[in-house]
Amino acid sequence: MSKPSLKNSMLTTAFAVGIVWCIKSSEFIFFFDLSWLGVYPQTWHGLVGILTAPLIHGSLEHIFNNTLPMLILGTLLLYGYPKSRWRVLATVWLLSGVGVWIFGRESYHIGASGLTHGVFFYLLVVSIFRRDKRSVAIMMTAFFLYGGMTMTIFPREASISFEYHLFGALAGAFCALLWHSLDPKPITKKYEWEKQPEADDPIIGDAWQIKEQLLSADTKHNNQTIKDEK
Repeated sequence: MSKPSLKNSMLTTAFAVGIVWCIKSSEFIFFFDLSWLGVYPQTWHGLVGILTAPLIHGSLEHIFNNTLPMLILGTLLLYGYPKSRWRVLATVWLLSGVGVWIFGRESYHIGASGLTHGVFFYLLVVSIFRRDKRSVAIMMTAFFLYGGMTMTIFPREASISFEYHLFGALAGAFCALLWHSLDPKPITKKYEWEKQPEADDPIIGDAWQIKEQLLSADTKHNNQTIKDEK
C-alpha cells in the first residue's frame, strides 16, 4: 500500500462530508424530512437507522456542528492510519448504531456525532498503545481541537443523543484495542553521528576505568588485612 498523502485524505473526507450536505440540502429543496431514517431503539423499523442515521441531520445547526469534526478527524484518521482506517470507520459506524438501538431512549437518533466521537476516541486510545511520534502528534492535534468530546459522552441536554456519543466512543476504543499494531510505526531516522561507536573523552580518556580498578584493588587489600588480623 502506498503512503497516504494529506491532500488525498482531505479530499476523500471532503467528498464524504459533501454527500451528507447533499442529503440535507435535498430535504430543504424537496420539503421532506428524513428523520425516520434514524435509529429508533428496540423497533424493527429502527434497525435501518444503524446504516443511515449518521447521514441524517435534524437542522442546519446540527450539520454545521458536525462538519468541521468530520473534516478534521476524518482527515487525521485517513492520513495517519492507512491500513486500519476503513475497518475503524465501518466498526464505529455499525457498533455505535447497534448500541443506540439496544440501550437508547425512545426517540429517533440521528447525526454523525457518534462517528466523530468514535474516531476521536480511536485516535486517543491508539496513541496510548503505540506511543510513536506520529500517533502522539495526531492525538495531540485531535485533543487540542476536540478534547471536549471526553465530556459529551455523558447526558446533558435531552435533545442531544449522548447515547450515540457514548457508544461511538466505546467502539473507537475497542477498535484501538484490536488494531493498534496493524499500521507499521514510522521509521526512526538515525543520523551518522548516532551510528558511530562512542569514543573515550579526549581529556579523561580511560582514567575512570583505572580509578575503578584501583578502588577495587584497595577494597580487596582491606578485606585481606581484616582477615589476617582475625
